[in-house]
Amino acid sequence: QVQLVESGGGSVQAGGSLRLSCAVSDYTYVTYCLAWFRQAPGKEREGVAHIYRPNSATRYADSVKGRFTISQDNGKTTVYLQMNSLTPEDTARYYCAARTGCSMLDQSGFTHWGQGTQVTVSS
Repeated sequence: QVQLVESGGGSVQAGGSLRLSCAVSDYTYVTYCLAWFRQAPGKEREGVAHIYRPNSATRYADSVKGRFTISQDNGKTTVYLQMNSLTPEDTARYYCAARTGCSMLDQSGFTHWGQGTQVTVSS
């Protein structure tokens, strides 16, 4: 059973940084694509970034390009989301999710989800 466990959320002032972690229980084809999504109250869940773990290819939403970086550790057991220059608009619950292949940053095809971690950015 694949498990994804997020950590690293918290409260920060605008302009600050946070690093989220997603611990992945295994490295198999079902988890080759790891993505971060976020959902703010009253809004739809949106894709933030994804990484294709076999070659570390990445993709970002326009709203976070240049501020967020997705990466993985050498052992491919943890995927990170480094978030810099945070704004109140980044306030949301952040989820990591896994599926076999990466394409667009949409929710379709993601078969495994973590419980999420809350990020709150104050002005």
